[in-house]
Amino acid sequence: MSEDIEKVKQSQYKLSHHHHMKIRWDDFFKSDDDTLARDITLVEKGSLVGRIGLMLLSCGTGAWRVRDSMDTVARTLGITCSADIGLVSIEYTCFDVDNQSYSQTLSLPSTGVNMAKLNEMEKFVRQFQKGHGHWTLGQINTRLDEIDHFKVKYPTWIAGLASGLACAGFIFLLGGGWPEVICAFFGAGVGNYVRGEIGRKKITLVAKIAVAVAVACLVYFLAFLVLRQFFGVANDHAYGYIGSMLFVIPGFPFITSGLDMSKLDMRSGLERMTYAILIIVVATMAGWGVAMILQLKPGSMPKLPLNLVSLALLRILASFCGVFGFSIMFNSRPKMAITAAFIGALANTLRLSLVDYGHVPAALAAFVGALLAGLLASVARYKVGFPRIAITVPSIVIMVPGLYMYRGVFNFGITNINIGAYWITEALMIVAALPMGLLAARILTDKKWRHANL
Repeated sequence: MSEDIEKVKQSQYKLSHHHHMKIRWDDFFKSDDDTLARDITLVEKGSLVGRIGLMLLSCGTGAWRVRDSMDTVARTLGITCSADIGLVSIEYTCFDVDNQSYSQTLSLPSTGVNMAKLNEMEKFVRQFQKGHGHWTLGQINTRLDEIDHFKVKYPTWIAGLASGLACAGFIFLLGGGWPEVICAFFGAGVGNYVRGEIGRKKITLVAKIAVAVAVACLVYFLAFLVLRQFFGVANDHAYGYIGSMLFVIPGFPFITSGLDMSKLDMRSGLERMTYAILIIVVATMAGWGVAMILQLKPGSMPKLPLNLVSLALLRILASFCGVFGFSIMFNSRPKMAITAAFIGALANTLRLSLVDYGHVPAALAAFVGALLAGLLASVARYKVGFPRIAITVPSIVIMVPGLYMYRGVFNFGITNINIGAYWITEALMIVAALPMGLLAARILTDKKWRHANL
C-alpha cells in the first residue's frame, strides 16, 4: 500500500503545474528508442505528428505550412492526418489502414516568432521525408529535443538595438530627419529592451505591450528635449515620437492571417487577425495616453531638403536597416536577415517611388511592393533554402501603415471621428493589399499553393 501511495506521489510530482500544462514528451512514448518510426504504435505516430505541428506553430508560421508539414510526416509514417489549426492550438485526428484513429488537442501558452527555429524544423521535415521514415524513435525524439531547445533568441540588448535600427529606418521612410532618427533609435531600443525583460518574467501580453510603448514614447521625448537643449532642433521634430513605438507592429500575424484566409483556413486567419488587432489597439491606446500626458500630437515633420537621387539612395539604406532590424527581432539568423533586407530595400523603395513620383494610390503601390518581395523571395528560397515566410514577412513589415493606424486612433481619442475614419480606412486598404501581393506571388511561383487541394 505504501509503495502504491509513493508511486502516486511521484506521478503527481511529475505533472506540470503551469496554467497551460507542459507535455512531457520523453515520458509519453513507450516503444524502445531503437524501434523504427514506421513500426511504432498509432498513438505514438499520432503524437509525433502533433508534436512536430505544435513546434512549427510555436515559430509563428501560418496554418497552411503547419498542416503541410504534419501531412508530410504522417504520409511518411503510413497514416492519414486531418488537422484544424488556430493561432495557439491544434486539433487533429490520425487514421491508419486498420480503421483505427487517434485524436489530440494541443495548445501553446502564447505565440511568438522564431525564424531560425522554423528553418531547422523545415529541414527536419524534409530530411525525414527523404529518409522514408527509416529513423528510430530515439533519433527522432533526440532531434526534436535539440530543435526545441534551439535558442536563437538574441539577448534583450541585441533585440533592443535591432528595434532601434528598425524604427530609425522606419521613421526616415515616413519623412523624418536626423533628429527623429536619433530619438526613434533610443526610444524604440529602450522600449523593446523593456518588452524583452518583461517577457522573460512571463508578464501577460497586454501589460507587456502597454509598458513597452509607454517607455518608448517617453524615452523619445526625453531624447528630443536633450537635442532641443543642445542643438536647438525645432518643436516639429517631436512629431516623430510615433516612430519609437512601431517596433510592436504585429507583422507576422497580420500577413499570415491574410494568407491563411486565402486558403480557407478561416479559424487560423481570424484568430491571427484578432491577435494583431489586439496588439495594435493596446499599443495605439498606450501611445495616445502618453501623448496626452506629454501634450504631443501627430503632425507633419519638417520636409527633407533632398534631391531625387539622394532620397532614393537613403530610402534604400533606411529600408535595408529597417528590414534587417525587424528580421533580427523575429529571431532570424544574420544571413537570413541580410537576404530579407536586400529584398525589402528594393521592394519598399519601389513602393515609395510609385506613390511619390508615379502618383499611384498607396494601397496599389503596397500591392506591387509586396508582389515584388514575394517574387524575389521565391528566387531566394530556391537559391539558399530559407523558409519563404522568413524572407517575405520581414521584407514587407516595414510597409505596414503603423503611422496611419496611430493617427486614426489618436483622432478617435479626441473625437475627430471624420479624420480618424480617414486614416483607419487608408490603413485598412494598405493592410489588405500587402498579403494580396504576397498571395499573388505565391500563386505565380508555387504550384502546390496555386491549387486548392494538391
